[in-house]
Amino acid sequence: MDLIHNLAFGFEHALTWQNLLYCAIGCVVGTLVGLLPGLGPLSTISLLLPLTYSIPTDGSIIMLAGIYYGAQYGDSVSAITMKIPHASSIVACIDGYQMTLKGKTGLALFTAGISSFIGGTVAILVLATLAPTLGEVALLFGPADYCALMLLGFVCVSFVTTGSMLNGLAMTLIGVLLGLVGTDVNSGVPRFTMDLGFLADGVGLISVALGCFGIAEIVKNLDSGGQVTPFNGQIKLMPTWPEFKRIIPSALRGSVIGSVLGLLPGGGPVIAQFAAYAADKRFSKYRDEIGEGAIEGVAGQAAADEAAARTSFIPLMSIGIPENAVMALMMAAFIVKGVQPGPNMIANHPDLFWGLVASMWVGNCFLVILNVPLVRYWLSVFKIPFSVLFPAILFFCCIGTYSINNNLDDVYITATFGFIGYMFMRLGLEAAPLMLGFILGPMLEEYFRRQLLISRGDFTSFFTRPISGSLLALISLFIVWQVVTFLRQVRKTRTA
Repeated sequence: MDLIHNLAFGFEHALTWQNLLYCAIGCVVGTLVGLLPGLGPLSTISLLLPLTYSIPTDGSIIMLAGIYYGAQYGDSVSAITMKIPHASSIVACIDGYQMTLKGKTGLALFTAGISSFIGGTVAILVLATLAPTLGEVALLFGPADYCALMLLGFVCVSFVTTGSMLNGLAMTLIGVLLGLVGTDVNSGVPRFTMDLGFLADGVGLISVALGCFGIAEIVKNLDSGGQVTPFNGQIKLMPTWPEFKRIIPSALRGSVIGSVLGLLPGGGPVIAQFAAYAADKRFSKYRDEIGEGAIEGVAGQAAADEAAARTSFIPLMSIGIPENAVMALMMAAFIVKGVQPGPNMIANHPDLFWGLVASMWVGNCFLVILNVPLVRYWLSVFKIPFSVLFPAILFFCCIGTYSINNNLDDVYITATFGFIGYMFMRLGLEAAPLMLGFILGPMLEEYFRRQLLISRGDFTSFFTRPISGSLLALISLFIVWQVVTFLRQVRKTRTA
């Protein structure tokens, strides 16, 4: 009864015309931010943060939150239609773009929209019921535990790639090495920069993503010499009943995974999408189709992406610890308005907490209206001839890359990774594991160093901690299982 009373109290605040307006503004801006290459919620919220001084507390927090989770909706559109991802939609490029090539773009976007709604709804229920308790779970994880968790993600890369496990791990290792390029934050010594000044700050995530996915795909299409557009003039938006039954299990599975991983610092939507995709590759009835344009490959990652974006608010509002850069900006917005996130926030500011929770579901409805019925308008981009569309995509990729640091060198780096991504395609290698390693590699190094400092160089601390020890044992079992499976396949091949 308390939950129903609290949600009713929250909707009283969320459904005022002012808060509805700010929620709608945040969702629209977030969707546009997700659509445009190079932009993201981090840069957008940082630009709009000064506006919070002139906006009421409830409205400003609701608007900034809408930008964050709204971007998770929008970035799936560019990933599915043009294979131009953001960090939280890398996995959508795999099956989503394959569905586009098969003329199922409308179905892919509908699946992403509905799955995101399901993921957001599940996460909101988790946020409303378990926020005070689940926030404490994040405190149980130490540096050693995060190291083991990221190693588990590297090992699970065999589920993310459609090729061999060896190729997937090799691409992950390349991504880790690319993530280490730049100046060491502890010693200040340049690493792997080849004495090039513009690499002192490292390689940008946007440059790698746009190059290996967007530009590489354009070069591949131009190289094939074909003029066939993925859009065939017929938009099949609504799935059939058998297709809808395939969406629900993956969306629910991704919702649970995203809700859990959204609690972990540094994780959120990025790790959640890979974990949900790996789960579908393992447990889905149609796992053999995943990687070739399966609905499950879109549904699971979209739900996990959206769920993780919602539950990442739990550590911030429950224990006052932001779990990623966007949440750090949200914490700044809270403090600017005189609200201190932490254990006493729910008691001291119940109207703000429950109003924000209720506004997330209202925003969920706004985003479904923006993304599902308007799919036909998103697909109108494919009516543009390739001779106009491809240069336009390249133009926006360059503008998006340049706008981050106002540095022309970033455009050159993006072009370089476009060529590298094209070579990967010609060699039959996938870029998704590379992006996983690129994102998690620096985080793995940071937590690894932190644990060694805490333990004074004692490596056994990684095995003696209950959580990290259990995860490392799970990794060992997984590797043994993979090796046994590989040997069985080799034996069957030789027997045949």
